[in-house]
Amino acid sequence: MKAEEQGTHRPWKVAVVGCGAVGSYYGARLWQTGAEVHFLLRSDYEAVCADGVRILSPQGDFVARPKCARVPEEIGPVDLVLIGLKTTANDRFEPLVRPLVGRETAVLTLQNGLGNEEALARLFGPERILGGLCFVCLNRIAPGVIRHIAHGLVMLGEYGRPAGERVRHIAHRWEMMGVPCRVTDDLERAHWEKLVWNIPFNGLGVAALAGWEALEPGYRGPIRPLRNTCVTTEELLADPVGRERVRLLMREVIAAARALGHALEESLVEEMIARTRAMGPYKASTLLDYEKGLPLELESLFEEPRRRAARAGVATPHLDALCRVLRELDRHRPAHAP
Repeated sequence: MKAEEQGTHRPWKVAVVGCGAVGSYYGARLWQTGAEVHFLLRSDYEAVCADGVRILSPQGDFVARPKCARVPEEIGPVDLVLIGLKTTANDRFEPLVRPLVGRETAVLTLQNGLGNEEALARLFGPERILGGLCFVCLNRIAPGVIRHIAHGLVMLGEYGRPAGERVRHIAHRWEMMGVPCRVTDDLERAHWEKLVWNIPFNGLGVAALAGWEALEPGYRGPIRPLRNTCVTTEELLADPVGRERVRLLMREVIAAARALGHALEESLVEEMIARTRAMGPYKASTLLDYEKGLPLELESLFEEPRRRAARAGVATPHLDALCRVLRELDRHRPAHAP
């Protein structure tokens, strides 16, 4: 990873696997540092080859021109694999990542939820695996075009270990380009803290389609969409019932985290609500997936946290109800949008 610093003058080589909004944005920022960045692309291949990756940002627009590949074998072993895949594609880790892994390769997942580092560790060894949590508002608005709306903080850590030099090297790279980074020695705790936001705002934004009654813990009636569009963060917080649902879910997540040994503060509830109000009418990633007819990231974002809470002896009636509604809506999601 430190070839440039050791005098070999070989550029630091990065492969981005999963070039949606998150992978493209953070991969483009690494490209700005002078790294040799390769994007593994499918539908956006022609657009990125021709025009690069266009980032529209309050910090200044720019175009990154990474190298493009259709299959990982075209890239070969790299210093860092940056994973921005939807967790619904985790069964593709082996064929997509294996050709990129050499003797010194680190694998950094920027995916949402729980269980992603564990899945990668089983395939490539725990010593390689890093995790990153992105606190950012991003949307992919066209092939090869990413709109950066606000924020951008990345929390970086190592799987099952305190943070080491390679994590700090990645953080330094991003900080060179104005991306705020924090390094944590407790990646698992950081995941739970992010779930305090992700579970209510990703989940309720879609589940609200079925009406608040369907989200009552004792509800056993039919579950079907009652409106055509998902509920933005602004709409959710403007609705007194929605706002209370947000708080109830946040408190359940905090209780589960505490039972698992992660000392999250109750004050996170109002802090996160206040920060979310400032974001305006934002649609989180799960809402966009649903509206496009794509599978929801149910396992990592909702089901796995619920299972871990249950194993820790924490009752989560509102999370249970949310999972039930989301499972049903996912089964009957709309056809892929044009």
